[in-house]
Amino acid sequence: MNVVNIPNIITFIRIVIIPVFVTALIYKRYDYALFLFIFAAVSDAFDGLMARVTKQKTKLGAFLDPLADKLLLVTSFILFSVYDWIPLWLTITVISRDVIVVLGWILLYLSAHITKIEPSIIGKAAIASQLILIAYTLLSINVNYIPPPAGLMFWTVAVLTIASGIQYIYKGLKQSAM
Repeated sequence: MNVVNIPNIITFIRIVIIPVFVTALIYKRYDYALFLFIFAAVSDAFDGLMARVTKQKTKLGAFLDPLADKLLLVTSFILFSVYDWIPLWLTITVISRDVIVVLGWILLYLSAHITKIEPSIIGKAAIASQLILIAYTLLSINVNYIPPPAGLMFWTVAVLTIASGIQYIYKGLKQSAM
């Protein structure tokens, strides 16, 4: 199967957008940052759907798609904590979960040669909540009458992130025992 296809190109564009997104934030062009983030989030859903519908799923795409998500989210959470838009504890929670999941995948690969981990509903909900939090934060910065995110939104992201991390650990232990 050809790895140069439209879904993979869209995913690659998402990765290339990340430094442009960071530059927009650093230079306080929050309107551009919002546009770039929304484009990245929408294209994430679009490229996956397109790959499934057109039967253009590739191993490269299966690797790059979650990598693009992680790079965008981790970068956003770090910068948003530096700018004090979201709490540092939440950034630590999100990044810790990602590190644990990646290390677990490496251990599964090394011990049982398992290369594919299916995303769970809770995992997808956690990623969606993180994307929504980042988009909402940018929206609140760009639109004066929208209040900044606060407690309930932060705790929702944290609970979903922790729950998905626990679920991935459980699934990984179960798979390694097989």
